[in-house]
Amino acid sequence: MAGTTFTSQNAAMAIVKQVAAKALQALVGNLVMGNLVNRDYEPTLAQAGDTVNVPIPPVLSANNIAESGTVTPQAPSLGNAQIVLNTHAEATFTLPDAAKVLAVPDLWQVYMDPAVIAIAESIETALLALYPNFTVNSVCGAATAMDEARIDLAETNLFTQKVPKNMARYLVVSGTAYGQLRQLPRFTDWQNLGPNSQPSAQITGQLPGGVAEGKLKDFFVYRSQFVPKVSSTTRNLAFARDAIGLVIRQLPKPMPGTGAIAEYAEMGGYGLRVVMSYQPNSLAQQFTVDVLYGCGVLRNSFGNEVDSN
Repeated sequence: MAGTTFTSQNAAMAIVKQVAAKALQALVGNLVMGNLVNRDYEPTLAQAGDTVNVPIPPVLSANNIAESGTVTPQAPSLGNAQIVLNTHAEATFTLPDAAKVLAVPDLWQVYMDPAVIAIAESIETALLALYPNFTVNSVCGAATAMDEARIDLAETNLFTQKVPKNMARYLVVSGTAYGQLRQLPRFTDWQNLGPNSQPSAQITGQLPGGVAEGKLKDFFVYRSQFVPKVSSTTRNLAFARDAIGLVIRQLPKPMPGTGAIAEYAEMGGYGLRVVMSYQPNSLAQQFTVDVLYGCGVLRNSFGNEVDSN
């Protein structure tokens, strides 16, 4: 049985495949908002500026049919949210000897993580910048320290808007707001939480009560460095999963024979493209990790801006 011939083409493809696998692991691990929202990924080719139509289920009503009555047909209107693929985020780096680095897997992380973190930060910033689009629910709080009352009001607003009970609710806040929550005795002290609670925030640095960073008032609470601050007001966000959509599509591979090799990495609703090419000016291999995405509000009533200082 003939063996596989080892060629420079095989080596190049192996390098790109390994880079792609490492890239996706780092992306998912560095996302907060991107892991909480409704993700729509399809391995179909798209270009920047394309529009994706995301269907939204219609609302139906229940009618009381008498013993000799008839059904009441309804003509539901399927909702639609249009999300434009308006962001092509990329991070590029060069390696003088890519084959040598391939033999030392730990070195890949040194080069790859900063590139992928840059892309993750782009996605986080875009998602958190959607806060002005949530206009159905009134803004909770103001440019003051985060407190229990505004979290309670935000949860009540989502309940009033009929967010399904089995749909997780999230509260993503700034580091300052999270620190203020950790100082509220009702949320952190053993005397208030009871003997069966998790270790207090004074010990772990995390809010107790959930599998995420913490859980308060039925919200899984996360902190992010990219919560926007406008003037003196921090725009934290309370939302359910279907409030926001993140749409990712594949970018086409380079044309054959152009000196570039590309590979896709796909997992859990995410898709990245990794392109390797040769740069004669620097005598190095160039790697580009990029993603085409767009984000937007799917259900306006399922989100609520929660302000703090």
